[in-house]
Amino acid sequence: MKQKPYIVIMAGGIGSRFWPYSRNNRPKQFLDILGTGRTLLQMTFDRFLNMTDPDRFFVVTNKQYFDLAKEQLPEIPESNILKEPQRRDTANCIAYASYKIQQKDGDAKIIVSPSDHLILNEISFVQNMNKAMVACEEDGRLITIGIQPNRPETGYGYIQYFSNDSDAPKKVKTFTEKPNLKLAKTFIESGDFVWNSGMFVWKVQSIIRAFEKYMPEVSEVFEEGADFYNTERENEFIVNAYSQVKNISIDFGVMEKSDEVYVILGEFGWSDLGSWMSLYEIRDKDSSNNVVEGNALLYDTENCYVKVPSNKLVVVQGLENYLVNESDNVLLICKLDAEKKFREFVIDAKAKGEGFV
Repeated sequence: MKQKPYIVIMAGGIGSRFWPYSRNNRPKQFLDILGTGRTLLQMTFDRFLNMTDPDRFFVVTNKQYFDLAKEQLPEIPESNILKEPQRRDTANCIAYASYKIQQKDGDAKIIVSPSDHLILNEISFVQNMNKAMVACEEDGRLITIGIQPNRPETGYGYIQYFSNDSDAPKKVKTFTEKPNLKLAKTFIESGDFVWNSGMFVWKVQSIIRAFEKYMPEVSEVFEEGADFYNTERENEFIVNAYSQVKNISIDFGVMEKSDEVYVILGEFGWSDLGSWMSLYEIRDKDSSNNVVEGNALLYDTENCYVKVPSNKLVVVQGLENYLVNESDNVLLICKLDAEKKFREFVIDAKAKGEGFV
């Protein structure tokens, strides 16, 4: 019988580039952003449910979102919702889940996924995951999923791989964080770069050996939890553990250093839904290329995203490439592609009062 994987869903982000719709008390992964009746977190759970059992799901999230995760995913055991006391980026998030799973099942295979991505072709997605599950069987291999790019996107990281003519996993050559447009165009033209999806597949022993080799300071901290995982003292241990580790991503901490990283190439209608612009790109548009959600009248307006409440009428005239969003007590009007400004927006809004973020 084929071994079923454990699924680790990373759900601790605050989704600041979707502010003001995404707020600190309910970030985007807990919202029904796509209007499907299911939140992004629930859609991620649904996507993997055909591959494994509910008790093999682990959700890693900030402690303040524990109740939200529990409410939205009642199918998984409460003890599988891992509460991070502080935000410490993806390396520590993955280490926590991996050491806890190892204590339960030393032969586990793990799929790590963000909680807030869009997958349009779920059949192709599952096929890719099954291929990655086979590829990770070789000891020490760390598998990442790369997305075939269709444009020189500057908002994604890139993975360069050594080309081969077969359908086999491709050995990773380099990782590059969000490049400028000129470099992104060069990547696309070269033909041996893919977008970094942030999804990983590996055996628990492979990732733990990688932590021991490349991040010994992290492995030492989480190894000490062997007597505490899956007990009443786990939370006390984790609070102490997180006070000892630094913010660091899994890409920077492990993947960029290891020579055992392989990429599976995927084409399954993927978007990281990282910004209003990325959501605009997948939405149905009117004849003027506008996306309208809510009660709005638009005149002489094109290439805009207008998302407003249905209980009031919003009239927009003469805008091009703008975002108009009213969420609760905040009205935001800005350039649709101004995602680099959102950090400044949120910091300044917080200075006006916690209730605005």
